[in-house]
Amino acid sequence: MAKRKNSKKYKTKEICDRFDISRATLFRWESEGLLMGVGRDWRGWRIYDDSNLKSIERIIRGKNAV
Repeated sequence: MAKRKNSKKYKTKEICDRFDISRATLFRWESEGLLMGVGRDWRGWRIYDDSNLKSIERIIRGKNAV
């Protein structure tokens, strides 16, 4: 069985600061289905990984292309 590569985990604030977006925008993208596979920690708080970062970059690129 192949082992899964450990990717870095990011908190909501780290994502918002990195991409200069609001929490509301980030959560809206998730609720609209643009951002999928967001994990949760033991408290139920969102935890993002490298694949989520790539998805966010694609969303932002798509919005800037319009």
